[in-house]
Amino acid sequence: MTTQAPISLNGGQKDDLRIQFAALCWRRKRGKLQILLITSRGSKRWIIPKGWPMDGKTPAASALVEAWEEGGVVGQVRGQCLGVYSYAKTGGDGTVPCLAMLYPVKVKTLAKQFPEKGQRRRLWCSRRKAARLVDAPDLARLIRDFDPRSGGLAG
Repeated sequence: MTTQAPISLNGGQKDDLRIQFAALCWRRKRGKLQILLITSRGSKRWIIPKGWPMDGKTPAASALVEAWEEGGVVGQVRGQCLGVYSYAKTGGDGTVPCLAMLYPVKVKTLAKQFPEKGQRRRLWCSRRKAARLVDAPDLARLIRDFDPRSGGLAG
């Protein structure tokens, strides 16, 4: 069984903590599991699609909308929340501690046109490479441990 990593408030106060919903987008190509990474808009770091809660949508549905808007992902959420990871979101309001709930999204196809196309790049890679490229250590662990055959995390 995979254990949950401790949550970091990244220097913030507990009432500053914000929740986001994230998509771990995956596919199989020639029998190999691949993970989709996208770049952030500002620093161009490799990340996964994620965003704020959406009125009237479940957390999983919100993650799927973010996967479409940020990465052009056409697919479906497969399974329950894989876990959570914490990170510091930097923006116009400074740095805010965030907790992201991670949902597996099986990718059917990637659209050529999508809302944030000109602002991001996409990269398919192995779990190991994806885990190396992302900054958040607990996200890296969730990616490394991801196994769609077992319904989520290897255990």
